[in-house]
Amino acid sequence: MSNVYEERATMIAAGELQWFVPFGREHCKNHPSAVNLQLRQLQPASELWSSDGAAGLVGSLQEVTLQERDKESWQLRKGISAGDGEVEFEEELYTAGNMVIWSRGSKNQASYVYKAFTVDSPVQQALWCNFSVPQNKKDGTEVVEQTVCIVQNTCVNVHSVSGKDFISPLPFQVSTLWPTKFGLLFERKHITSEDPASPPREPLPTVFSMLHPLDEIAPVVCRSPGPFEASRVHYVSDSMLRIVFSSCEPSIIMMYDTVQRTHTVWALRKVTAEEQSMVLKYADQVTTPQNLMVPGILSLHLRGVSKMDSPASPFHGYALHAQSRTTLSPGLHSRAHSPSISNMAVLSRAHSPGMATPYFSGSQRFNATCHSMLGRAHSLLMSPNSTFSDSAMAPEAEPIVPELCIEQLWTEALSNYRSDVSPGEKSCQASKVFITSDLCENKFLCFLVDSHQQLRCVKFFESNDSAQLIFVAATVIPAKDAAPLQNNDAMLVLEASGSLVLYTGVSRVSKVFVSGLLAPSLGLSAATSLPCTSGEAISTPAKAVGRHLSCLEEVMMPSPVSELRSSVKHHESSWSWPEDCTFQQGAPHVLALRDPVHNRVSLELSNGTMLRITIPEIATSELVKKCLQAIKFILPKETAVKVLIKWYNIYNAPGGPSSHLEWNLFLSCFMTLMGYNTDRLSWTRNLDFEVPLSPVIAPKKARPSEMGSDDDWEYQLGSDYHSQVETRRLASALRLEPLMATPCMDDLSTTLRLDPSAPLFPHLPAVFFVLHLVYEELKVDDLMRKGARSLVVLLQQLARDLQLKEYIDLYWRDYPSFIKTFKESCVIDPGKCFVNTQMEQMIWPSFFQPDPPCVFVWLSNCLRGTAVAPFPYLPGICERTKLLVLSFALYVIGDDSAVTSDMSKYLAKVSAGRREAVATEISCPGDYIMPGSALQQSSVKPSMPCCSLAEKLITWLTSSGFTLKDLESVPFGVALPIRDAIYQCREQPCSDWPEDVCLLIGRQDLTKQAHKATPLARNKASVGAGLTLEAPAASEAEDEEDGMGDVDQEVTRLIWSTDLRVQEVRRLLQSSRPVRVNVVHLPEVSDHEYIEERENKLLQLCQRTMALPVGRGLFTLFSYHPVPTEPLPVPKLNLTGRAPPRNTTVDLNSGNIDVPPNMTSWPSFHNGVAAGLKIAPVSQIDSAWIAYNKPKSAELANEYAGFLMALGLNGHLTKLATLNIHDNLTKGHEMTSIGLLLGVSAAKLGTMDMSITRLLSIHIPALLPPTSTELDVPHNVQVAAVVGIGLIYQGTGHRHNAEVLLAEIGRPPGPEMEYCTDRESYSLAAGLALGMVCLGHGSNLIGMSDLNVPEQLYQYMVGGHRRSHTGINREKHKSPSYQIKEGDTINVDVTCPGATLALAMIYLKTNNRSIADWLRAPDTMFLLDFIKPEFLLLRTLARCLIMWEEILPNAEWINSNVPQIIQTPTSEDVNMETLAQAHDYIIAGACMAVGFRFAGSANSDAFECLYKFARNFLQCLMTSTPTVMGHYNVQTCLSMVLLSLSMVMAGSGNLRVLQLCRFLHKRTSGEMNYGFHMAHHMALGLLFLGGGRYTLSTSNSAIAALLCALYPHFPAHSTDNRYHLQALRHLAVLAAEPRLLVPVDVDTCKPCYALLEVTYKETQWYEETTVELMAPAMLPELHVLKQVKVKGPRYWELAIDISRGTQHLQSILARDGVLYVKLRAGQLPYKDDPRGWKSLLAPSINNRNPEVRTFKPEAISTFTSDAALVSFAEYFCKPTENMKHKRDTLALFSAILYECVTQENPEMLPTYVAIDQAVQSLQRGDMCETFTLWQIRLVLELCESRVLQERRGDPRGSRGLLLSSEFLPVMKCSADHALDRWLCDNSQAMQAYMSGQPCSDELDTSMLACFLVYHSIPSVAKIATSNPEESSCFPELLLRFSQLGLPVRALLRVAPLLLKNTGPSLGSGATCGIPIF
Repeated sequence: MSNVYEERATMIAAGELQWFVPFGREHCKNHPSAVNLQLRQLQPASELWSSDGAAGLVGSLQEVTLQERDKESWQLRKGISAGDGEVEFEEELYTAGNMVIWSRGSKNQASYVYKAFTVDSPVQQALWCNFSVPQNKKDGTEVVEQTVCIVQNTCVNVHSVSGKDFISPLPFQVSTLWPTKFGLLFERKHITSEDPASPPREPLPTVFSMLHPLDEIAPVVCRSPGPFEASRVHYVSDSMLRIVFSSCEPSIIMMYDTVQRTHTVWALRKVTAEEQSMVLKYADQVTTPQNLMVPGILSLHLRGVSKMDSPASPFHGYALHAQSRTTLSPGLHSRAHSPSISNMAVLSRAHSPGMATPYFSGSQRFNATCHSMLGRAHSLLMSPNSTFSDSAMAPEAEPIVPELCIEQLWTEALSNYRSDVSPGEKSCQASKVFITSDLCENKFLCFLVDSHQQLRCVKFFESNDSAQLIFVAATVIPAKDAAPLQNNDAMLVLEASGSLVLYTGVSRVSKVFVSGLLAPSLGLSAATSLPCTSGEAISTPAKAVGRHLSCLEEVMMPSPVSELRSSVKHHESSWSWPEDCTFQQGAPHVLALRDPVHNRVSLELSNGTMLRITIPEIATSELVKKCLQAIKFILPKETAVKVLIKWYNIYNAPGGPSSHLEWNLFLSCFMTLMGYNTDRLSWTRNLDFEVPLSPVIAPKKARPSEMGSDDDWEYQLGSDYHSQVETRRLASALRLEPLMATPCMDDLSTTLRLDPSAPLFPHLPAVFFVLHLVYEELKVDDLMRKGARSLVVLLQQLARDLQLKEYIDLYWRDYPSFIKTFKESCVIDPGKCFVNTQMEQMIWPSFFQPDPPCVFVWLSNCLRGTAVAPFPYLPGICERTKLLVLSFALYVIGDDSAVTSDMSKYLAKVSAGRREAVATEISCPGDYIMPGSALQQSSVKPSMPCCSLAEKLITWLTSSGFTLKDLESVPFGVALPIRDAIYQCREQPCSDWPEDVCLLIGRQDLTKQAHKATPLARNKASVGAGLTLEAPAASEAEDEEDGMGDVDQEVTRLIWSTDLRVQEVRRLLQSSRPVRVNVVHLPEVSDHEYIEERENKLLQLCQRTMALPVGRGLFTLFSYHPVPTEPLPVPKLNLTGRAPPRNTTVDLNSGNIDVPPNMTSWPSFHNGVAAGLKIAPVSQIDSAWIAYNKPKSAELANEYAGFLMALGLNGHLTKLATLNIHDNLTKGHEMTSIGLLLGVSAAKLGTMDMSITRLLSIHIPALLPPTSTELDVPHNVQVAAVVGIGLIYQGTGHRHNAEVLLAEIGRPPGPEMEYCTDRESYSLAAGLALGMVCLGHGSNLIGMSDLNVPEQLYQYMVGGHRRSHTGINREKHKSPSYQIKEGDTINVDVTCPGATLALAMIYLKTNNRSIADWLRAPDTMFLLDFIKPEFLLLRTLARCLIMWEEILPNAEWINSNVPQIIQTPTSEDVNMETLAQAHDYIIAGACMAVGFRFAGSANSDAFECLYKFARNFLQCLMTSTPTVMGHYNVQTCLSMVLLSLSMVMAGSGNLRVLQLCRFLHKRTSGEMNYGFHMAHHMALGLLFLGGGRYTLSTSNSAIAALLCALYPHFPAHSTDNRYHLQALRHLAVLAAEPRLLVPVDVDTCKPCYALLEVTYKETQWYEETTVELMAPAMLPELHVLKQVKVKGPRYWELAIDISRGTQHLQSILARDGVLYVKLRAGQLPYKDDPRGWKSLLAPSINNRNPEVRTFKPEAISTFTSDAALVSFAEYFCKPTENMKHKRDTLALFSAILYECVTQENPEMLPTYVAIDQAVQSLQRGDMCETFTLWQIRLVLELCESRVLQERRGDPRGSRGLLLSSEFLPVMKCSADHALDRWLCDNSQAMQAYMSGQPCSDELDTSMLACFLVYHSIPSVAKIATSNPEESSCFPELLLRFSQLGLPVRALLRVAPLLLKNTGPSLGSGATCGIPIF
């Protein structure tokens, strides 16, 4: 009977036919160059190509010559989409002439151009290639860069998807480029030599690689085994080897040997260091014969290094051609064969007959005609016996290091195909090579040899070493062409006859029918009959070719009836046509196949057009796919391929089934293959009628003749196909109606047998078991439950026939009412189904379990704490089962190694190939407990805290790709533990979990926080969205002009909600509106004097206005995100005034008073800086935008200079192109140079960047060599450059720079007025720079001990004899200055400040007392007279900074810095003025030290202390009597104390400091000069730093920046830079750091209040402390913190643990400090409800029940914004008129909704409703499947499980289960009651089941199944093993049943029935048979 399963001529239909024209061709017609084409149409073809070879543009192909048509080419590939990986599309790369068009398109979307390129010369080749770019050197990660490579004659253009373009010149002519896994392979074009007589020379390499467009082209080496097993490495230099194919995965190339005519496969990999050295060492050994000189010559010739400089060069006369294989002798001239590039051309022209030429004698190829493998093996290698002439030496060029190596894997055997080949026959080179796989994942390398019309397929697989591939036997398929179909695991083959055949691997599947193509054209008239062969020819099997194809099985086609052929209906129908049918002349036939993508392929037709077809898939329904996967997994590969081919043919028969019939078709097909007669089984009989071509599926008995039988006719009539095809006329003529109507009734009494010759018959148990596992997988997916129901029909049939009673029992319990029907319709006597011999034919696999694995039983055992056996699973198919089993093992059993090392403890992997015992312990059918099973629950570590388990579970699920969407489809009982874990994690999350985990636990706040792509520019729009919209129009205009409108008002309103201090600051700092000039016109004053007085008053006010921008820059710091298309708005500096009462304008330009020249140049600079500092560091700006802001008018140049400096301070200046920097510097504009030099230095802070160092050195004469040209660099630019050096080398301790800077502090004035003016600022800058270079190094200055840095600085500070200059600059200082006579002593007034601050910075925070003592204030009057009071301030500050730890925030400490002699003068003749000034300056210095120590901390002690001193100084200033101090000194001290106050309170906006600043702002008369105003407004800016978002840091770098910015000598007027360069004031920005934490409500995206709990680490001053802050709040410095936590109860809690590292918190603060928080349900924000009395949950303290009654569904919207919950309330909880009887349901739903919303687990709502529905249907008794009952049982078991009991007893009080404590007991009670009631009424049914008697038919068994499932009652067979009949009392029963795991409560219900049986009535009828339901 075996021939039933043989395949006959089969055919499948191709779908989705469409004509194909490359998209690029159409697009090229629109190209501008297409016009040339029309012009050239007028010329004859010969002229066309001679006139301009490069301009061959392809237009409409019908009108163009053939040569032009050949110029176009294209390739298609599968599209790779970055974001949504699901979208399938095709990409096309089209090349024509000079153009390359890259387009994309898919089924659902029209093609569009993605990128188009036009190059200068004709494109030779275009290809896609991926390059790997190393991303991170530390961990070796690589980023793949997708590119298109366009090959021209002389270069390769590489264009990456990200927009980078490269051009790589080609050093030789290239024949082809090949993309590989590593980069590009180049194959050098081989040009044969012109003069064969000349002696041969060593061959040059032929294959080269390029791993990145910027890398050099390197030769590829080859590793081949040499004699005596030693492998050899050499260049690939055999020009007879051609590459025909390259592949990325696996990384192989295929080469063709043109002499041997064989193909070889090579592995391509990176070269090892050992191989590199083996190749490169040849270059060193000149004498060895191995030195082939190739590395040297090659590197010369690839690098373009010309050695032609000296006439004696030995290579002078050597012409080197990349293309030629011969060496030229001296008498021969040569011309280059091609335009070569680089110095190859030079090399070839340099040939001169007179010079000596190196002469090579190299071996020829060994007998080029001989085919001996020996000869071939050596010809690959460099020839071993070449000698090297003495007259020439190898060039000293460094050889190029090879990067890739090839190693041979497989060579084509010579004998196979050569017997019939004559030597002169044409090449056997493969024209097409591809890799394909068959349905069982076997891989084949296929290559098409055109000349033999053969497709040769070589099977290969990975060995244990994954890099090594093993190739096995080759198979030959006759073919004209072939193409792989990736999606189908198949390939399409075009046979010589013109028919298309589908193969999978080397197995033939079927022919492919293409509508209207291969069929003979059918005439419409019935008369035309076509010649036809006999029926025999049709049904003969296809001629099998090769041994692999001989044993194919094919399905029989129905015999075609020739009359039907001519019917019109069949024109489009799907018959198989025999190969020898004659085709009509005109019909197009297929010439070739091309462009396979996914499952589509193009057919090239004989009429010149192309047709794109789709080959159908193997299955579309998920259920069938899963079953096929499982069957394929378990069967031996050969059987699997046959079975799948059979299914494929049936499924894709022409006019195939629709998807809903797919399952029926699957059933019929596979049951037939298993040996069933699907006609005789009543439930499968009806399946066929819906399926077209059903006769194919259900073969009958063995046919007596091959001509068919009567049965065929009956099948034809009965089929759906017949009813579709027949016409009424035909039907009436043949009288078919009565035949249609007769139903096919078989005699049911005959016994049904299985056919043991069926292909799947021996594998029945294995197939059954894997399908059962698929069934279990479908049970845990709610979306596939329908599939489970379909599958159970097949399974129950197989279980009956395999006599597996346990399985039948399981299926009946799952679907009681459904399975019961089969009992009636299909009486199969199990005993008669199989003969014993047939039973023996079956293979029972070792993994088969007689006890059915049920996933719900397994999970239930887990929950109940009984031991569990490993659950069998199919890898890759039952993934969800695996996830859930391991989740329970981890979370319920508590075994945290379950998901890592101990998977095998819980999962038994079913393995297909190996038949040895995989799970032998599963031998005993009755045992649940197995030797290798998991231990009892109690023994697993109980100490594991549940939260860490929950965390582990969630992170593991996320890493497995499990999402919320997946969780929704998990049945509610199974999902409950996972939901519980989610809830645990949601309550106490970790702030730095990845985004996926946050999504799974449902914390939107964390998800948004973790979402890295929240760019700040967008944040601005989202967080501050309300602000500009709400502001009235009038203020908008003001915002625009004062430059402060970008400060985030939403946040500032929250921080300072009770007053308008921010508006006040804006008023004080605005400089864009005219000032009010209020001068009273006294009667005695003339008008002219009055006008002068008014203008003088304005001049005084302007001093203040000009100082404002410095403060404004600090206030608006980093608050603006510029629009790249608009210039930066810069507020103007308005120096006019308005005089009341008439508001007349007062101007300084009237000429009435003298105005200083250049008065506004520095203020403009500061104004530019202030505008630029607004730009946030994360803004998206580029070089073009910076250049775009450059002003046209020269007046604004100073502003632009400031703008550039600001860009450096916020890090954007690094984006400015070097060219633009150069342009700006060459203008010679002093301000621009200062801004640029300081800006680039600040942007590259501490990087030691060489390019910037060179840039700065040009401006510092001391850093230039002594002989360099003297450059005229303005003094201020030199100062800026010196500070720039300090910034670039900050903290590096760079010796050379330190040495130069040390000398520069004391640089003497030179002759000719050099260095004579403003020397103080230069010396100070050198001191500051030196301090920065050695910042904080203290005495650990490596390698500088000989410089004596501290001693030298001490000398600069106190004075003394000048040391002689050493080093490079001593020449410059030889002659003294002619202007300034300083003698040989150091001018302390110049050098002291710089030296003091340098010491302070070098020894910063080192607590070095010996250095600090140098800086003590003098304690004798004599010494006091020698020191400037100002320097005392600096010394005190410096000393305190060194003794950092000793600074205390109290008045006693500050006063302790004043020496005794000053506090209590001893003698009377002291100078009180000196003492008073010294006292005040020392106090100011100590105050500054407190400011530095507590900068940004808002320390209340420091604030109170400093505020007191500030008031004291203010008091001194206010007294009208002139003090001994002098106004100027008091004012200076006050300014410094005010700045110190602002440093401590930076960013806090403290009101008392603001009042001080405002008071000083109003003082404009008297001593108040420009510098004091600058100080006061800097203090104001620091107080509101960055609009309250920023504060100051106390890191070393910040302190250095603040020392530069707050140097205590402010300019006297706006052009004063004598003591300190004004531009340095802005360096304070470098000390700013964002520390404001802004809670943002994740739902509204608005900032809000939230309670924070901040925990400080323990320090020497205080213990670990926790404080509560209401955020938005400024955090302390992060290194002093331990934890920051968002406190409940209004918001979800969130803890940020800083002890693990500050990176996470730093990243939050850097992103505008936005911390997303989520309001809990029913809570109101603090803004709306400060005290928490309005909350909807507030009344809930009284009593719970009444409140549930009063809960109104309308109130839901205040609790949640979830649309689903709001709709649920609307439709299910609102009473309507006609719902009186549903009151209880409404009340229940309202209570459920209230519970879910208030407890914030809305995801539990469906679970509540499902449990309620299930219990109700149980009460009604209409449960037809027990699925929901299983879930209720799992929920109840979870509630009773030990895990939960422990958790409830946990003192930490973590909540119990998610379900309400009242709901479950009620539901449990209802379910118990319903089942007990049923048991009362139907005890006999239960009794019958327990005793194993069959139930009566009329009894409804659904409730019985429900009872058994709910009460966990084991199957009959298990009950029988415990012999309950022998028990006489309950304790005995308890003992017996406890072993079976039966719960006591169930036993209590069943015991009466069992004990009843023990009476005398027992024994007679009790049998242990199993009921067959």
